[in-house]
Order: sequence, then C-alpha cells, then structure tokens
Amino acid sequence: MDSKTTIIVKAVVIPLGFVVLILTITAIFVLKCRRDRKKDERENLHYSFAPYEQWQTPHQPDNQQWQAAHHSHNQWPMHQYPTASAQMEKPLVGCHPFGLAEGSIRTPGAMVWVKALLLGLCASITFAQSLDGIYDLVRRRMPKHVDSFRFSLVDFNSTSNDQFIVSTAANGTFLVQGNSLSALSYGLHRYLADVALVDIYWFVGSQLHLAPTPLPCLSTPLTGSSTVERRYHFNTVTFSYTTAFWSWEDWELQLDWMALRGINLPLAWVGQEKILVEVFREIGLTDAEISSFLSGPAFQAWNRFGNIQGSWGGDLPYSWIDSQFELQKKIVRRMIELGMTPVLPAFTGFVPRAISRVLPNATVVNGSQWSGFDERYTNDTFLEPFDPSFTRLQRSFIQKQQAAYGNITHIYTLDQYNENDPYSGDLDYLHNVTHNTWLSLKSADPNAVWLMQGWLFYSNSHFWTDERVKAYLSGVEEDQDMLLLDLFSESQPQWQRTQSYYGKPWIWCQLHDYGGNMGLYGQVMNVTVNATQALAASDSLVGFGLTMEGQEGNEIMYDLLLDQAWSRQPIGTDRYFRDWVKTRYSPGGRSVAVLEDLYQAWDILRKTAYNNTRLTSTAVSKSIFELQPSMSGLLNRTGHHPTTINYDPFSLVQAWQLMNSAASKDCSLWSQPAFLYDMVDITRQVIANAFIPMYTNLVSTYHGGASVSKEGSNLIQLLRDLDSVLSTNENFRLSTWIQSARSWARNDTEADFYEYNARNQITLWGPKGEINDYASKQWGGLVSSYYIPRWQRFLHYLENTQASKYNATEIEAQLLAFELKWQEETSKSTRAESRDLRSVLAKVSRKWPSVFGDQNSP
Repeated sequence: MDSKTTIIVKAVVIPLGFVVLILTITAIFVLKCRRDRKKDERENLHYSFAPYEQWQTPHQPDNQQWQAAHHSHNQWPMHQYPTASAQMEKPLVGCHPFGLAEGSIRTPGAMVWVKALLLGLCASITFAQSLDGIYDLVRRRMPKHVDSFRFSLVDFNSTSNDQFIVSTAANGTFLVQGNSLSALSYGLHRYLADVALVDIYWFVGSQLHLAPTPLPCLSTPLTGSSTVERRYHFNTVTFSYTTAFWSWEDWELQLDWMALRGINLPLAWVGQEKILVEVFREIGLTDAEISSFLSGPAFQAWNRFGNIQGSWGGDLPYSWIDSQFELQKKIVRRMIELGMTPVLPAFTGFVPRAISRVLPNATVVNGSQWSGFDERYTNDTFLEPFDPSFTRLQRSFIQKQQAAYGNITHIYTLDQYNENDPYSGDLDYLHNVTHNTWLSLKSADPNAVWLMQGWLFYSNSHFWTDERVKAYLSGVEEDQDMLLLDLFSESQPQWQRTQSYYGKPWIWCQLHDYGGNMGLYGQVMNVTVNATQALAASDSLVGFGLTMEGQEGNEIMYDLLLDQAWSRQPIGTDRYFRDWVKTRYSPGGRSVAVLEDLYQAWDILRKTAYNNTRLTSTAVSKSIFELQPSMSGLLNRTGHHPTTINYDPFSLVQAWQLMNSAASKDCSLWSQPAFLYDMVDITRQVIANAFIPMYTNLVSTYHGGASVSKEGSNLIQLLRDLDSVLSTNENFRLSTWIQSARSWARNDTEADFYEYNARNQITLWGPKGEINDYASKQWGGLVSSYYIPRWQRFLHYLENTQASKYNATEIEAQLLAFELKWQEETSKSTRAESRDLRSVLAKVSRKWPSVFGDQNSP
C-alpha cells in the first residue's frame, strides 16, 4: 500500500466507524421522537413560492406615495416600514444550525443528544475531507515529485487558527501536516519557496516544475500558525479589469497561486448573469427586457452593483452568459477541492426597468447618475428590500445558485450602494434596508453571512456620517451574520472611525491599485506595521485580504500581506525582499555576485517605489503619457491615480543598471521568465519617469513662443522605443488582451463586440469617454496605435496654434474624435511579432544615455 493510500485510509476509514455509530444512535432518537410530530415533516423541507402574479402586496404604498414621502429625505415613520418577515408568509420551517427542521425533534433531551452527536459527526467529517485537491495540485505543477509529499489533516488541539508542520520522513519523503486544506497548501508553499527555491507567479507562471531532484531535506521541521482566520482575495471590479476574458487555463494558474498563498476566502463572481436571467424570466420579464439591463463583458462588475445598466456597442450575447456560467462551475469546484470557501453572489435588488410591468405594485427607487453617464446607461432601478418581492427574488436566486453549484458556501457578497447614495438618509430607513436584506438572506439560507465592501463609507463619506453608518450596520442584528471588507486599509482605513464596524467582523485589506494601473508602487510599512497594529487593537478583525481593482503587477506587495497573515510581528522587509528575490531568480542556481546585484536592485525598489510615505498619493501611479494630452493638469496629480513620483527617479535608473549588471554576469537570466518580466517592468517605469521632464520642457518651450518640433519629436521617439520594449513580452501586449476577448466568440460579430468592450475599457471607459483613461495600460501595441497618435495630433495642434490662441476645448474635441474611431477598429489577427528583449534594450539604452545613465550595454 503506497503512502497516499495509507493516509487516505487513516483519514477516511477510521472516522467512518464513528460516523456509522453516530448515525445509528441518531436514528434511534429520531424514530423515538417522530411520533411527537404534529405535521408531516415533508411539508416542512421546502419553502413554497407563489406565482409571480401573487407577489404584490395590496397595502404596500405605491411609487408615488413612496417618492412623496421620501422627497428631500423626509422621514417615513418606523412602523410604516414593512419588514420582510411581516410581509411574506411565515416560513413553513425554521432551521437550526444543524439543519434540523424546527419541531422535527420535540423532546428536549433528544435534541441535546442529537446536537452532541452531530458535533462529533462534524468533527469526524472535517478530518475525513478529501486530500485529492492538494495531491492534484502537486501533480499539475510538479509531476516529477508527486510521490515526494504526504499530506495529513491533523487536529492540533489548539485554539489558534490554521497551523502546519512540514518535516522529512524516514524514507526521504516530506510530511505536510495541517489542520485545514489551506494550512496544508501554505505549508507546502513555504517549503517550496524557502527551501526548494521555486514558486508560482501571476504572469511568469509556475516554476514549481523546476524544483531540484532530489528535493532538499529539512534539518528541522518548518512550522507556522496563521494570526487570522480569513485570508480573502478579490475586489469585485477585478472581475472586469483583470479576469473579464480569462480562460480556464488562466483560472487554474490563479487558483493554484491562491491556494499556495493560503487564501481561504475568495470571491467567486463569474457567471452570475445566468442565475439572474433565470430569476427574471421566472417573474415574467422578456429576454429583450433583460438584455436592456445587462452590460457588456468588460463592464459587468458595475452592472452587478447598480452603477450602470445596458450595453453600449451591442447587446450581451446569451452565449457569453452560458459560457461564463460553465466556467464558474469549474472555478468553484476547484476552490472547494483546494480548501477554499467561495463567496458567491446574492440578489442585490437591482432590476430591469421593466420590473414595473410584471410587478406594478413593487416599491422601487432609482439610483443616482453615476460618473457622468447618460440616463440610458445609469440611474439603475432598485427594488427596496422591504418589498416582499425582494425576499422572494432573493430566495429564488440563492436556491437556483445552490442547485447549480451545490450547497458549498454560506457567505454571500452583496453591495447595494457602491458609489450611489441611498434614497434617504433617514436613520430608520437605512436600518430597515439592511435589516430586511439580512432577513431575505436568512430566509434563503439560515446560515447566511452577508459580506460587503466597506468602500462606500470612504468613497461617499459626505453621505455616510458616523450615525448613518451605525444605523445601516445595525440592521443586521447578529454581528456574526455580517463580514465587512475594510477595502482600503493601507491608505484610507475606515475601521477606526466606525469603531471596528461597531463589532461586526471585518477584514483588513490592501487595495493598492485602481483600474489596473501599472506603476511601481507600494507602502511596505503600512502593509506590515499597520496590519499587525490593527490586529492587536480590534477584537473583531478576522482576516487580511487583497482587494486591488486590477491584478497587474507589484506582486511582491500582495505576497507581503498574505505572508503577514502568518506572523504576529511586522515582517522585516529587508530580509523578506532578499528571500523573495532569491526564490524568484534562483531556479537552476545563481552565483553570489549575480544574486548580490539583484538584491541591491530590489533593495533600492524597497526603499523608494515600494516605500511611499506621502499619502497624498495613495495608490499605484499612472504615467502622464497614458492621459489625454493637454497643456495643464497632467503633472503632480495625487489621489487614486497619481502622476507624482515620490522618489528620486535616478534611484530607479540605478536599480535598472544593477539588473542589467546581473544579466551581464549570468546570461542565462535572459531566458528566465521572471527576470524578463521584471526587466520589462522596470524599464517601462524608467522610461515613463523620463517622459515627465521631456513634457515639462515641451510646455515651457511652447509658452515661450518657440517651435516645439524638436521637443515633440523626442517625445514620440521615446514612446516608440517604449513600445518596442513592451512588445517583447506577451504580458505587456495589447494583443494578449484582445486575443483573450475574441477567443470567447462563436462568430466574427461576437468577436468584434468583445474586442470593442476590451478596447473601450482601457481607453474611453464609456460610450463617450465618461471615465476616460481610468483603466489605461502601458502595453505594446496600445502605445503605438493609441497613445502615440494622440500625442501626434496634440503636437500638430501646438505647431499650428500660437500659445495665446490655445483652445483646450477645440483640441479635446479633435482627440475625442480619434479616440471614438479607435474603439471601432478590430484585430482579426492578433499575433504580435516576438522580439528579443536583450537586443531591444541594447539599442534603446544606447540611444537614450540621458534616460538610462552610463552603463554597459546588455
């Protein structure tokens, strides 16, 4: 019997004996108590649903009464708020935490025994769960070593959170023990990264297959304990900015990365439109009415929480809805296999405008106009949670979801006021919105936990006063039934002003990146020191999480927070960066001299780009060349999309030179994926920084009345060389994004629509540029086809217009005309020319000594 079979037998067969015994005793008590039942229990196993025509409530105030009562935030008396529990029929069955129907076992003594026995059963099942998921991970990523590891779930009899121990067995294999699948995965990660010096990364992919043979032995066991119960991942909008067009292969890499990083609470937000469409069809909405509500594939995140509705550029194909639903099935199945608890969506209340046709008496209000969009695409219709139809739709949504994926979670994401203010600021109103939302969740899943982003309390702080926040959160009467994401903890924490969300469990999150910006940026001290201080100060902090809008770079900053979840003291970033660099570049071995250059390069980054302390710039930077050209307003921007450089730009040149020096000593680095990615990334930032003084010189020359021909030519040449550098790596190419979008299509019409969505998001972000350049990218092909032509048109205008006659409105209109035309272009062939980074850098660095300094060519 091999080692894997042995461990499965121990983990499954032994607890099975306890299960049989427990079930036998339980059956005796159930049979004894069955005669006490007053009704046939079969009637109590399911909720009954009235046809949608009967979902109206005669005494519910109509829309005109409602709007009149709430105009200018007038108060609606507390007793007139119809609660979900009062408006719906009384549930036929109440549910205990153990899933038993209320009244099914009426003898108190029997209930005590059954609870005790079921507790034992649950404990047995916990340690009988399948280990196949983690064995499959090893088989996927390092097949040569599939027999090198044994995994064992162990009850450490400790009050701490997840724990692991990695040790070397007598036969030379490695025994990984943990009290959860997540602990086992993280323990495996620690051995592979710290000892075997291999890891898995977002863009570089997995290097685990490069682990040496034989694997290095351990002189002493590796141990670890998490300081928090939850390790969360995903901002809602990441599912548009980053994963909108991901394939299953992309998701497989991501999920393995998440498992090995110890993430155990990921948002699973793909494909929910399938469930929503079925719910809407059930109440009588037509497909045309539903389609007018749904947004395009690159913008679904904002449709889901009520910022936008409808799709510019064409309707969302139902084939997209079906394919994303099938993808979601694979995602959640893999999450479960890897020991994660998926966070699934719930019904939010946002509905098509035609809801008034099928539910004419429903209480609905309109959201606010969002980000300058025309009313056609915003002012979403919101079904108030105290309307009985809300609870029925919630039940329908969650039940259909459970039927599709199984009863795999009790945690649901639900955001009602993302950058939209509630209809009223009345405290009773706010309390009742959440109270009835909570009741609707509990009616669908008695164990439901409502997860919401705390972003609204920061983004719309003008509305969300302390008393309103407290009133809103108080609607969830049981603290453990809610989980808050303090979305921007590293820069704009809200947990202090809300007194740890008034006792509700919450997660300290690093947002860091808006829209998928690509500048090098981080706050190493805030991520380590502030996170541990919050853990010590707040009794209701239960986790750390990653909530970046776009997963586009700066990977070390996210690793840092996830590893901080396993350290009670702030991580020393000096040692951490050295270890991270050694693992990233060491497969195959590196000389001390080469590693020292790499250490020094990254230490410069640690002290500069990754150590921002000027919190006027709170997130990843954006280069001014990505913005619509203008004579003013581009420089020194702060906030979420800063254009300021909060370090000496020459320090980054020094880091680039050290990376180049390392590659000159060890030419094999030029074939190492991680080094190639990082070299492109650092070169990109060096050039982006150099663009600023060139632009400043252009502006000064223009205002001085001289020709800007020379200055303009330099700008364009620099951007062309940047494009050539970016185009050497598929992770920095526009074609990769577009090809991913087009790959989901069944025909050319769909492919062109998906490409339009992909192009629009990273440029105009809206049919008319409503959020222009918010999600801009520094990608090869995008620089050459979009940014350079914009700057050329701008420069042409300057060369033909005196400074005294400069008209910003006139040139903006010219630029918008080009931007709109670019959206409609298509790329039937998206295969980009592959060029050698080493030769490109040699040419570019020789051409621009003022940018790259004095150094030897690569």
